[in-house]
Amino acid sequence: MKYLAGIISLLFIFNIFNFSITAHAEQGTALLLIEANTGCILSEEHSEEQRPIGSLAKLMTAYLTAKAIENHDFMLDTVMTAGESVSNMKGAVIWLKSGDSITVRELLLALIVGNANDAAAVLADRISGNADNFVMDMNAMAFDLGMRATHFTSPQGFDDTLAYSTAHDMGLLACAVLKCEVLTECLTTWRTFILNNTVELVNENSFTRTWDNCKGLKAGHSTESGYCLISAVEQDDMTCVAVVLGCSDEDERFNLAKKLLNTGFQRYQITIAGFAEEFLQPLKIKGGTESAVILELSALPALTIPAGAQLQAVMVLPDYVQAPLQKKQQVGTVYFYHDETLLCECALLASEEVPAMTFQLACKRVLHFLFS
Repeated sequence: MKYLAGIISLLFIFNIFNFSITAHAEQGTALLLIEANTGCILSEEHSEEQRPIGSLAKLMTAYLTAKAIENHDFMLDTVMTAGESVSNMKGAVIWLKSGDSITVRELLLALIVGNANDAAAVLADRISGNADNFVMDMNAMAFDLGMRATHFTSPQGFDDTLAYSTAHDMGLLACAVLKCEVLTECLTTWRTFILNNTVELVNENSFTRTWDNCKGLKAGHSTESGYCLISAVEQDDMTCVAVVLGCSDEDERFNLAKKLLNTGFQRYQITIAGFAEEFLQPLKIKGGTESAVILELSALPALTIPAGAQLQAVMVLPDYVQAPLQKKQQVGTVYFYHDETLLCECALLASEEVPAMTFQLACKRVLHFLFS
């Protein structure tokens, strides 16, 4: 069959800007800016380079905890008992001892706000039986989320030459974590107390204190990873996530993240891909009970695009299709571009079923025409 490609220009009322959105990163720093609702990457630098991420691995521990809650394995107010895995735990801790009781809510707050390694151990034991099994679950979930350049080796994110990720992969994880409403409190809390007000937790991510509408996530630092930050901010209908890995300075990660987030809100907008329905002409059908069928678009996605950008829609359809045709059967595709970048594609569907013409149906139609 021959194919027809039509180009439909979608013009917006804003002017088109030509600009570079990459923040000036220090040598070795990896950056990513992604819009969480649409998954559109807005800026990146060294985002595919594998590098240590340190305690940012706790975001995966929190995510698996949220999934266990969604699966009704336990609830936020479920009381858990610390096992021997908390003994002699190094790094940041909330001083749990074997046999201590603590709620899941407090464990999540300790994990994200207080960066507590013993809290991670308790959650890993409850969810997967032990830390080794939990690490396998972490890596399996990373694969499911499309994190193809990531490998976890502990629930805590201890420095390990075999543990690594990328800014791109951590951006994917952040977008998934933000969808878990059960994690909202621990992600956005700056300072709180747990265990009957005996333990104070203060978030290393200072944006949770200083930036309105901050949706949190996590800051961390270690000898191997340097200073890192994943932070999200919501404004209007956009949620921008900035990933900054490998800074050598404690404040630089916040400065870079702030530049990225401001760039996202100042220079981008969310739009729904689409075009006027008059461009969808009926598609011819051969050998069917109808000579043509009306077309409709599948669900149109939201896209994050430069403010005032021009989109192009390329519609690819055959000259005709052969009956029979099922309702909602795909008969073509519309591709949406910004400049030369393909943003998304949508299926063109048959709006109605069209059976094949048979000899019996043809005879009935002739008789009906003659005697009506």
